[in-house]
Amino acid sequence: MGDDAIRIEGLKKTYGGGGGQPPKEALRGIDLTVPRGSVFGLLGPNGAGKSTLINILAGLVVKTAGNVEIWGWDQDVNPRQSRASIGVMPQELNLDPFFTPRGALEVQAGLYGVPKSQRRSDEILRMVGLQDKAEAYARTLSGGMRRRLLLAKALVHHPHILVLDEPTAGVDIELRQMLWQNVRRLNEERGMTVILTTHYLEEAEEMCDEIAIIADGALVARDRTTNLLGQIDARTMVIQPEEETGHVPEGVGLEVERRRDGTLAVTYHANKTSPEEVLDAVRAAGIRIADVRTEQADLEDVFLSLTRGAHSPAA
Repeated sequence: MGDDAIRIEGLKKTYGGGGGQPPKEALRGIDLTVPRGSVFGLLGPNGAGKSTLINILAGLVVKTAGNVEIWGWDQDVNPRQSRASIGVMPQELNLDPFFTPRGALEVQAGLYGVPKSQRRSDEILRMVGLQDKAEAYARTLSGGMRRRLLLAKALVHHPHILVLDEPTAGVDIELRQMLWQNVRRLNEERGMTVILTTHYLEEAEEMCDEIAIIADGALVARDRTTNLLGQIDARTMVIQPEEETGHVPEGVGLEVERRRDGTLAVTYHANKTSPEEVLDAVRAAGIRIADVRTEQADLEDVFLSLTRGAHSPAA
């Protein structure tokens, strides 16, 4: 099957319009591969088509065109094997309130055809911190505990690929740390491929080896996280003057912001202006420097630069 956990070619999805509205093209020919064993970020603004893509992978939405392979299984030719290769932790809390966590995992395992001798419900409950709630009804669990149960359900059939759809939206710090600890362990110890969608860009920057950015149903970028960060050549030099001054450095391509703490943030483009030229402009303005530091671009800068102007609803 090669080195790809997921291979997508020419993926399209068009939803039929209702009430006199024209059809909506949610995905417009996506080509994407996800390497085996990676933690892969899938980012995009609201309505970009991320949920449609994930639902197609999970077998919940029928694509309009294109080809999808999951762990080497063609989704059209071998739908059962492809679905068994992937586990999805959804955004929505879709739990039966009358099942206990252990009961929910046993039912889920049965639906996937996992023999009783291969089920590890109690092990999974311990991993997500629900062992003491194994026999409590799901309706009595807190929101954070229900999130943990969703993760547990996604793991019952031993999937090769785990999809986390906005897993930490609205959760507390403790749950977020627990989740990422488990994800790292699954990835490092078991080689599980993890696909993450998130609105917390710092989360993707910290967790993901590679990132794909979708906007308006199309793939606008895909690269290693470090390479994406390197696409932005804007740098910011933060100057702490020795004393308050009304002067600001001037120069072609320099943008100056006076911050509340009295520092001057001078933004420049590294391919046009050198750090030495920035310091020369500062000195030319009569500013004596007490301290200086630099700020690099982060993933949010990359995200905004790639998706600016591509925010029309798609899915």
